[in-house]
Amino acid sequence: MITNELGATTMDCWLSDKDIPADERLIFALDLPSIDAAKAMVERLGDSVKFYKIGLELFMAGDYFEFLNWLSTKNKKIFVDLKFFDVPETVGRAVARLRDHPATFATVHGNDAILEAACRAKGTLKILAVTILTSLDRGDLDDLGFAVDVQALVLSRARRAIKLGCDGVISSGLEVNALRQDSGKDFLIIVPGIRPVENRATDDQKRTVDVEEAFRKGADYIVVGRPIRDAENPRAAAEAIQQRINTLFAKSR
Repeated sequence: MITNELGATTMDCWLSDKDIPADERLIFALDLPSIDAAKAMVERLGDSVKFYKIGLELFMAGDYFEFLNWLSTKNKKIFVDLKFFDVPETVGRAVARLRDHPATFATVHGNDAILEAACRAKGTLKILAVTILTSLDRGDLDDLGFAVDVQALVLSRARRAIKLGCDGVISSGLEVNALRQDSGKDFLIIVPGIRPVENRATDDQKRTVDVEEAFRKGADYIVVGRPIRDAENPRAAAEAIQQRINTLFAKSR
């Protein structure tokens, strides 16, 4: 924890000190319509990205697990973002099968029994509990019947997930600082929906932050998709983000 000369904690007090290589703190969301397109993007990005999030779109494209194996041969780390949500026994069995594949993280959505089943079956796989999707805001929660403050709901879900054995949570950057203050720094926080400040109001991700803001509030990893994928030069875009991350963490040493 960092303090200033008066002994007060600073905004940087939750900058992650976990033993994570700086170039692995950027996770690229590989949201593309086909395995061929995904492989082409990975080749194009080269060593500018070391960690990939593979979600539902590529799962439905077929050859999902062959693709995970291909990524592993390229020495890439893999985040399986399928948000397992079913009866607890089914989720537990699904997680147990995923252990046969080269995945580092997997997301699980649901109540305590679902999370508990996933954690029992995880082995060395790290289970990340979804708190609230970054595409949802206060109005959406009202529509869904959650008569509770967004931050209060995130904190409640995170507390339960950590107690049940989850390795971390997926959370909007807007709630990261509160999560760290509430539950400490020993669990992982992965922040999706990272956007440049000027682009925050232009898409369906409603609760977003930028790179430095996410890490200073306590994120261990950030997930970036469209700002890299849709860039004129995706590799240059990824390298620019990596440089920002390196600069930020170099200052903390």
